Amino acid sequence: MDSDLMQVKKVTDAIHPLSQEDWEAFASIWMPFTAKRKQILTTVGSREKYLYFVLTGVQRVYYFDDLDREATLVFTYPPSFGGVLDAFLLQQPAKYFYETLSPSTFLRAPYSELEELMVRVPAVETFIRKGLSGVLGGVMERLAELQCYSSEEKLQSLLKRSAHILQLVPHKYLANYLGIDPTNFSKLINKIKW
Repeated sequence: MDSDLMQVKKVTDAIHPLSQEDWEAFASIWMPFTAKRKQILTTVGSREKYLYFVLTGVQRVYYFDDLDREATLVFTYPPSFGGVLDAFLLQQPAKYFYETLSPSTFLRAPYSELEELMVRVPAVETFIRKGLSGVLGGVMERLAELQCYSSEEKLQSLLKRSAHILQLVPHKYLANYLGIDPTNFSKLINKIKW
C-alpha cells in the first residue's frame, strides 16, 4: 500500500476501522495535491470541493469579521484531515479561509465521490460521523477555554494538547488563535515552564 494512503488508513482505523473492501473503496477516491506557502485553498464565499488529508506542512482556517479583524480558528498538520469542513459537508459557501502556512502536500477527496461513497458504503458514513463527533467535542472544549480561561491557562492547555505546535506555527498565528496580544504571548512563552 502506498505510504501516503497508509497514513490515511492509520487515522481512519483510529476513528472507525473499515473492512478491507470498504477501505479499498475509500482509498480509491484520494488524489495527491501540492500547495505553495501562503496559498489560499478555500476562500470565503466559495464551495469547499475537497476533503484534505495533510501529509506535510501546516495550514490554518481563519475568519475576518466586518471590522477586518482576523481570527485563526484551526490549525491542521500531519497526519490529519483538513479543509473548511462545514462548507464541505453542507456544500454551502464557505465562511472561512483555508490557507497553507508552509509548503504542503495532501491527498484530497472530491465531495461528489465521498458523498456517493457514504451512501453506498455505510461504514464510510459511520467513519465520517464519528470523526465529526470528535471534531465537535474539540470545538466545544475550545469554546469553553476561550470563554473561561486566562491567557496563561489557554497557552498551558494548548501546550498540554500539542506542545510541538510551537515549532510548527509562527507565534503570531498562535497568539491570534488563543486571542492573546502577540507581545503578551511572547512574555507568556518565556514565563511558562513546560
